[in-house]
Order: sequence, then C-alpha cells, then structure tokens
Amino acid sequence: MPSMNDAAPLTPAGYADAVAAAVRAAAAYYTDGATPLGDDEYDALLRAVAAYEREHPDEVLPDSPTGKVAGGAVGGDVPHSVPMLSLDNVFSAEELVDWAAGLERRLGRPVAAWCVEPKLDGLAVAARYRAGRLHRLVTRGDGLAGEDISHAADAVLGLPAVLAEPVDVELRGEVLLTREQFEHANEVRTAHGAVPFANPRNGAAGTLRAKDRPYRVELTFFGYGAVGLGEDLAHSALLERLAALGANTAAATAAAPLRCAGLEEAQQRIEEIAALRSGLPFGIDGVVVKADSPQDREDAGSGSRAPRWAVARKLAAEHKVTRLLDVEWNVGRTGIIAPRAVLEPVVIDGVTVTYATLHNPADITRRGLMIGDRVFVYRAGDVIPRVEAPLVEERTGDERPVVFPEVCPRCGDAIDREEQRWRCVRGRNCQVVASIGYAAGRDQLDIEGLGGTRAVQLVEAGLVADLADLFSLTREQLLGLERMGDTSTDNLLAAIETARSRPLNRVFCALGVRGTGRTMSRRMAAHFGSMAAIRAADAETLAAVDGIGPEKARVIVAELAELAPLLDRLAARGVGTAVTAPQAPVAAAPVAAAPVAAAGGGEEEGGEEEGTSAGGPLTGEAVVVTGSMTGELAALSRNEMNELVERAGGKASSSVSKRTTLLVAGEKAGSKRAKAEELGIRILSPDEFAVLVAGHLPRG
Repeated sequence: MPSMNDAAPLTPAGYADAVAAAVRAAAAYYTDGATPLGDDEYDALLRAVAAYEREHPDEVLPDSPTGKVAGGAVGGDVPHSVPMLSLDNVFSAEELVDWAAGLERRLGRPVAAWCVEPKLDGLAVAARYRAGRLHRLVTRGDGLAGEDISHAADAVLGLPAVLAEPVDVELRGEVLLTREQFEHANEVRTAHGAVPFANPRNGAAGTLRAKDRPYRVELTFFGYGAVGLGEDLAHSALLERLAALGANTAAATAAAPLRCAGLEEAQQRIEEIAALRSGLPFGIDGVVVKADSPQDREDAGSGSRAPRWAVARKLAAEHKVTRLLDVEWNVGRTGIIAPRAVLEPVVIDGVTVTYATLHNPADITRRGLMIGDRVFVYRAGDVIPRVEAPLVEERTGDERPVVFPEVCPRCGDAIDREEQRWRCVRGRNCQVVASIGYAAGRDQLDIEGLGGTRAVQLVEAGLVADLADLFSLTREQLLGLERMGDTSTDNLLAAIETARSRPLNRVFCALGVRGTGRTMSRRMAAHFGSMAAIRAADAETLAAVDGIGPEKARVIVAELAELAPLLDRLAARGVGTAVTAPQAPVAAAPVAAAPVAAAGGGEEEGGEEEGTSAGGPLTGEAVVVTGSMTGELAALSRNEMNELVERAGGKASSSVSKRTTLLVAGEKAGSKRAKAEELGIRILSPDEFAVLVAGHLPRG
C-alpha cells in the first residue's frame, strides 16, 4: 500500500477496487475491529478515493465511503436523537493551519480559542440517562442509528450507572481497552480457549457486542461530549461538567484537554500529547482540535459527515499489518531464552521494523501464532516493537506451527520451563562472555581494554568463569594470552583495579539483575546505601523503592539469592563494599494520574524523571541533556551525565516538557533545544553547566 502522501493516482478500475476495499475495511473496523488494514493504510486508501472523486465527480460510486460517517459502516436499529458524526482528518501541521484558516474564513473572524484533547482509539458510544440513571448504551453505527449494547454497560469503568445529578442527558464518548485491560482480556480469553484479540480496538468492539460470555472483560469510558447539556458552554467547560456528573474524562490523564488561546499554542499542545503517547495507559491515534466557543461552533455548523469546527490531527500509526516469516530463539546474558519474530519489513512511525518481541513461549501459544501469519505489529515511541495477534481470518492453509526448542539453542543443555520465560539450566553460565562484556561496559564497571574479543579469550582460557574471577587475574595469567604484551597487560590490570572501587550503583548494575538497569540501580543504591542492605531486603522492603512493584521485587529477591555465591566472592575481593548513608526519597515532579494503571514496561530511559538525591546546585531542577557534550563533559556518557545531574540534586529526564526547568544543549541539540526555546526553558551550554555543577564532577 503506498503512503498517504505519495500514492499514485487511481485508474477507474483501481478506484472501484479501492472503494470496495475501503467499505470492507470500514465495516470490519467499526463493527468488530478486525480490519486487515492498519490505520495508515486505511487513511491512504480514503485519500486516494477522495482524490479520484475530486478529479472525476461524475464517476462517484454510490457506496463510496467519502462523505459518510464511519466510512459507511453498518448502522443499527436505535436512531440517534442528534447524528453522531465523524471527524475530518489532517496529517501535518501545515494541513492544520490550512484547515483553521478555512474555518476562520467561514466565520469571518478569528476563532476565539481552541480546545485540544487526545483522540482516543476506541468505539464512539452514546449513553442515555433518564433522571440521572443510565437507560441505554448505543454504538455510533452509521451516525444516524446505532446498535443497543446496554448489556455491556456494567463492564465499562468510568460510565456511572447513576449520575451525580438527576438529569436527562446523553453522554457521548469513547469506550476502549486500556493497555492493562487489553493484556488482561487476552489472558482471560486464552484461558477460556478463545482466540486473543488482535489489538485493543478489536477487543473493545468484540467485548461490547458479546453476550453470554463465561468470563468478564472490563473496558473504560472517556466522555467528550453531551446532548441536552451545556450547549451554551465552552467545550473545555463542558468537559468539566461531565466530570462533575461522575463521568470519566481525559482530564485525569497526562494528556488532559487544554484550552489554547491561539493555533500556535494548540500546535504546541499537539506535540506534547504526541510525545506522551507511548507512556499513556491507553491508545490514541491522533489529537483533536476543536473550537472552544459555543458561538464559534454554532456559526460554523456541521456537514453531513463531520462538524466544521473540529478536526483530528492524525498521528503516524503505531499498529501495522505485516507477515511473520520466522521465529528466532536467542539466549540472553542471564540465560533467558527469548523468542524474536522475523517480519516482512514494515514502516511504523517512520522506522522500518524487521524484528519484534514475542515475550515468551507462552505468549506465542496464547496468541495462536503460526509462521506465515499476517500479524498486527505494535510500536509506540522508542518501545521495542511487538507482535500482537494474527489475522486468523486471512489464513490460507500454508501457515505452519512455530517450532519450540527442545534444548538450549546456545549450549544444548536442558531448559528450565517452570516459569513463563524459559531459561537455560546453566543460567548466566550459558552466556559468560556476554555477562562479562556487559559488566565491563562503560556505564557499569567501565573496564577499558576488556572488550568482546578479550572476554572470549579469558573465558575460553578458563581464567574467568564469572565476574568475580576478573578481580583475581594475575599478570602472569594475562601475559600467557595471545596478543597480550606488557603494556596491554598492565593497562588491563590497572583498569580492573580501578573498577574494584566503582560506586555501588555501578557494581549492582554490572550484575545484570533481571528487572533492573542503570536507572533502577541508581535508585536502589541511593535507597539502601550498601550491597549488604540490598541483599538483606525482602520483597516488601524492595517494593518500597520507586519503580519496583511487588512482582519485580520478587524477581529481584530470587536473583539476589541466585547471585549470593558470586556476591560473597566479590565482597571478598573488595568489590561493591562501599557504604554510604541511605538517602531520603525526594518527591518526583507531579504527573497527572491516569484513571487506570498503565501496563508494565521497561524502566530504562523512558522519559520519566529518575530518582535523585537532595541538595546541590540542581535541587528542584528537572534536567534534560541533549546533543554532544564538549569541554569537561566531553568524556561523559549519557548515563554519566544523568548520574552527574542526580549527584547535584536534580532529576534527570530524557524528554522536554513543561515540567523541564533546565536543558543542557550540546552540539547538534536539534528538536529538544527548539522545544525548550518555545517553552521558555533555561538553556545552558556544556561549559556553563560544568561550572554550575563543578563540585560534583567526577574526579580523574
């Protein structure tokens, strides 16, 4: 499918095929969510159809999706009192400017203000209340009539059975599966022998229409409009009114609707919501811009398909459809055997994706994947792409089962299958070279001269079986290795000796404990102050550390028990024995709470502020570092820069937002500097920052 911006013009036959394909996709998308097209492909199809019809207005087919609500999807038998319209789309900042200019020409005056809110990726519904009690829940259907889905209302969180006031009103909004609800729904479905949902929208559509299921799947409602209430209110004020009645809105999330005085401010809010996208607990496929004033809305009016006073600024799709070509089995440094999907290359959000995570063997079984399947692939921001589910209805019979390994793919030893994530029975010993290489890395022990080739030499020579063995190496042993002369031997021994006194967070990170990384290692070191205190902590104590929940705490306790002999040997060699006073936790910058918790994810470099210590010249500062550092900071890695920020009392973050108070902008700072300038954030050069934190710079 060509991209939405470079599609070739359609021929008459191609136009007819495109209309038929769009109608089929819309019917699937708006009924059970099982469309074979990703959002970008569907949008491109509609734009190609519309372009053909502009050039050939006398050839428009009667079933064309253009000008129709929900692309002409199937309606229902419950008429809407007021049509439930779709939204027109724009795909760039320039198109939004053109759309806004057209609206202002129609009004004959500037728009008074805009309201900007996330475009939720769910199903539009109308909830009718009589005297404040929920009477009926109806889908949008074709915009004129929808389907009665009242039977599902009690499973929709955020949609109260009784409002705070006894009013007659129809609330309008979106019902969706949050990321957490989606994962739980698929666990429940597969436990009952059902096929997992392909994506959250597919799951929401199927769940709302399902009856007499032997299990319950919860969804979430977000209100964004009403009929019979507040027609004379600004849209931003209406959202506040909905919340006061007890309905859930996006106001409680980080992507809360915002009233913007002008289009430039609205564009800025769009960028902010787009940047938050991957961290939101629910999916969005765009950002909606609406005229806030009731007078502007009334004067602009509506067309047959969409209001003229609102538009959706679409974002690049996070879901795409491609083919699963193979499954590879890789062994990580802790012995975890991880499946990886090999995909037919597909571009998602500007990135060509050829591999995606499959989590674990149980996940493959739960999703019912087969080699050759057409599959939905999901990617949000910098998150590793993952395969969500197969398009079972598109199978041809040529698909074949995924073959699971009988023994460890690396060493041929047995596999421990007790947990969902399979592991070689040799654990870390299966990947000693990888473990040593990771531990010696710059952001861990920083042992210069101990690269991959040297690690292989040491392991194959029988000199190193684990991390502790590094600190027992002798000059004679190293000189006996190929290509190890006096100078390289002395340099490596000196680097190992320096590594012996690395701070606690670096030593802990070098262990490669599952569920932790650089950020979590810093938090744990600051929280406990010594390796002995970390080892003595039980799961409940560990769970008190910011970012460690009960489940991760249990994993860490088990890992530390497994590592106990290694830790004893490291301590005997004076590694990781430094003791500092535990630091009191510092409150993080306020973040708007979401109505439900987000699904779990990696803790590394995700854009949220990291743990910090109190005091220092950066106390109270939220700091972002971007670009190449120069001067005294040139030798510091990004992780070392984050450590420096925290030593000086600040909070390190990877993305610029309104909460950012300081940007350290090196060479080629790029978009982060531009955004900081727009937000009026203080910007320092590397040299200026080095002067500010001079007392906290690393020695040597």
